[in-house]
Amino acid sequence: MYDRYEGLIFDMDGTILDSEPTHRLAWREVLKGYGMHFDEQSVVALNGAPVWQIARHIIEMNHAELDPHRLAAEKTALVSQMLPERVQPLPLVEVVKTWYGRRPMAVGTGSDSHLAEMLLTRLGLRQYFTAVVAADHVSHPKPAPDTFLRCASLMGVAPEKCVVFEDADFGLQAAAAAGMDAVDVRQQ
Repeated sequence: MYDRYEGLIFDMDGTILDSEPTHRLAWREVLKGYGMHFDEQSVVALNGAPVWQIARHIIEMNHAELDPHRLAAEKTALVSQMLPERVQPLPLVEVVKTWYGRRPMAVGTGSDSHLAEMLLTRLGLRQYFTAVVAADHVSHPKPAPDTFLRCASLMGVAPEKCVVFEDADFGLQAAAAAGMDAVDVRQQ
């Protein structure tokens, strides 16, 4: 089905790993300490964005005076503790295993690199990917095309010869801006 592509790029959270519920739980726990809350639908709409951008959105929604980078760091620290025990691969991992050795593959994620590398390694998935490009590897994360363009470059594949697997609007926008085809895994 993907024979016409020379490179495959996968988002991580919600695409190949069932980590989204744990991310939302971590947000609830961190925000509870500040007496803050978040609207789940508006945060889901930001899936794929770097954690600090989501933190900035939550702070604005709560009319709070906090540093978004500090709040993001707290959430990342908590989710780093929670995820290893809770996260499982999603069925799309079978596509990864099927294409391993046949095409170069990369992960392009809105998570930070430490978390992405830790999860992929712990679940025995890191070996399948030529590259892992995280939000802290690019100046302009999703919905900008930089994450996926860097994936293509590290794989040595022209962007127009790549396909991106995504579960978030920001990621789909980033793939389109990069000139790549995309598969919206929410519709599979």
